[in-house]
Amino acid sequence: MLRAEAVTTCLSPSVRDLVCEVGSEVGGNCDIHTIVTPQGEVLWEAVTGCVSCAEPGQDLDYWGSVRLLGPVCEAVHLHFLTLTKEQFEIQYIPWFQWTHFPELFPEIFDALESLPSPTVCLSVMKLASCLERALGDVFLLIGKKCPFLLRDLLASEELAQVFGHSVMDVLKVFIGSPHGLNLRNILWHGFASPQEIPPKYCSMLLLLIAGLGQLLKDFLQQTEVTLAHRPFVTLTNLEDLIVFPGVTCEILSVLEEVMTKSTFILKIMLPYWEVALAKFRSHRFADCAILLLTQLEMGLRRVFAAVNQCPDRLLTAESRTLYTTFDEILAKHLRDGRVNQLPLFLGEPAMEFLWDFLNHQEGPRLRDRLSHGEINIREFPEAAASQLLAFALVLSLRFTEEDVLSMFKEEAVVISLMRLAEGYSSRCHPIFQLKKQVLSCEENIRVWPLLSLPEELGLEATRLESDSETCACYSLITKIVCELCHHMPAHLCAVRDTDGPPTSTWPQVLRGLCCIRIPTLFCPRVVLEVLAVLRSISSQCQRLSRQVEASLQLRHRQWAERSLRSRQRQNYLHMLTSTRLLSPVLYLILLFLLLELVSIHVVCGKDAREYQKYLKFLKSVLQYAENLVVYTSQEKNKWNETVILTHAALLKIWTFCETKQMLIHLARRESPVQQPCEKTCKSTMAKKP
Repeated sequence: MLRAEAVTTCLSPSVRDLVCEVGSEVGGNCDIHTIVTPQGEVLWEAVTGCVSCAEPGQDLDYWGSVRLLGPVCEAVHLHFLTLTKEQFEIQYIPWFQWTHFPELFPEIFDALESLPSPTVCLSVMKLASCLERALGDVFLLIGKKCPFLLRDLLASEELAQVFGHSVMDVLKVFIGSPHGLNLRNILWHGFASPQEIPPKYCSMLLLLIAGLGQLLKDFLQQTEVTLAHRPFVTLTNLEDLIVFPGVTCEILSVLEEVMTKSTFILKIMLPYWEVALAKFRSHRFADCAILLLTQLEMGLRRVFAAVNQCPDRLLTAESRTLYTTFDEILAKHLRDGRVNQLPLFLGEPAMEFLWDFLNHQEGPRLRDRLSHGEINIREFPEAAASQLLAFALVLSLRFTEEDVLSMFKEEAVVISLMRLAEGYSSRCHPIFQLKKQVLSCEENIRVWPLLSLPEELGLEATRLESDSETCACYSLITKIVCELCHHMPAHLCAVRDTDGPPTSTWPQVLRGLCCIRIPTLFCPRVVLEVLAVLRSISSQCQRLSRQVEASLQLRHRQWAERSLRSRQRQNYLHMLTSTRLLSPVLYLILLFLLLELVSIHVVCGKDAREYQKYLKFLKSVLQYAENLVVYTSQEKNKWNETVILTHAALLKIWTFCETKQMLIHLARRESPVQQPCEKTCKSTMAKKP
């Protein structure tokens, strides 16, 4: 449990001094007409003249620059406060068009009238992310690959060619260096409280972005090039991540009460939480998510420092010290090599939720994409904000006093959310993605038998199925399946239907294997390498199953319409015969993939030589699947060759099975596995269709 502490700031003394005090040290008024013309054109010399180097040829004098820029920022802020909304839009909106998000700026202008508040801080975060995205577009006018980090982008020669070195130095003072104000990072990482960011810095960023637009216009006219904007990232597969029910008024009310009692939330940060809930209610879901993400990082940083007994990491935002951010908070080890205790404290479900939403490459990576301006915040999905809110409620409840917690636990909505949180498992890890691919492929294969064999082709198909190579394939399938069956969990062997069609229980078996929970947190490199190959095999099987389904439907329709020529009819016959063999073969491969997946962590026990042999075997299965995709394409139509190909692949699989070097052979079972007899295997898995 975190202790309730009277924390007044989360910034180190030097950083707080620079952000809150230094910019106010130089007194006197600065004439706005020396900074911006009545038409809204920025007079850059008045701004760049305030930025200087510590010594000739050295880095910028950030403290001195902030001191001199303070009155400029104050004058700009007072200038904007004198403008009406209409005046602002006439004078400045045209200069925001280059950002590809001009509609953001009128709402930022409205926020400037606020006293130091979460709204101003939110505006600075959104301005910084919008600016970063727009600068990346400008970089690509000259450069090839846009830097991922803002500081690298601002230091690039490409942007200096467009805007000039002195202008880029100004941006470094405000948002691009840990030695400067560093407004972007201290806000996006949850260090700055609402009262610590002077509104004048928000106004100054607004003016700087307009001024950059003016400089860019001149550059585009001189070079006769056109600025192209990268498309926003669309968040896909969110349906996999929807675990908690949609946030209701009841949940919001509970969270409002909990956040005032939870030690997870610092009192100085409470205004952020209050605005986040207000934004959700007003359907500003991106704003809600931005505020929640920064405060989840702030709260988890406190827990991280407490459980790892490193209080010096708690409130550090020093220019010479790396921030304690999500990257380290969610890592397996600390920078000194010690094991991070936070995952043990939070538990796997909570860690997997955080990894899914923040880290996994196939996840939404919400914080990265929002902070780098990659998402259109107008179209940010309610579902994503809803999941973050529900998780924030569950997390906050963990840090409330027992008597308060027991009161909340009596509410049905809280019981439901906590139960769902405790049962959470990763939806974005490669393990989940492999299971998803397998089940999708199985659904496709199940459609194949629905396309019945034309009666007049029945006898000829039976004759083709009786050739020696096809029979040898069925025999090998029987042997391999029997071997795999010895390594299936007992409860899955029990669902087998010995009297039914050979594939009648495959869906149940595959779904049952997919339900087995496999640890996903901090998978070793070798596990991820094997997973990548297994997924490639599954991907090819998925592609094959869809391709065969489409071909069967096309040829079946053409047969019914009697539009097939003689040779095409013969090819159709071979297609039907081959697919009747490929169906159990694909089911066999899917079973193999899932059984190896269940034992995936055993691969860490293989020595280098065994591991390379195993990878070579997996890649041979992958090669077989890739060849099948080529042979069964409508361009190739090599259906006869698929039987030869399949026989060779089955031989390789059986030969490797006999070496007992599959993961299922090496896995140690905690409980005895039911050993189905070979007779059962033959009657249920490999009987010819």
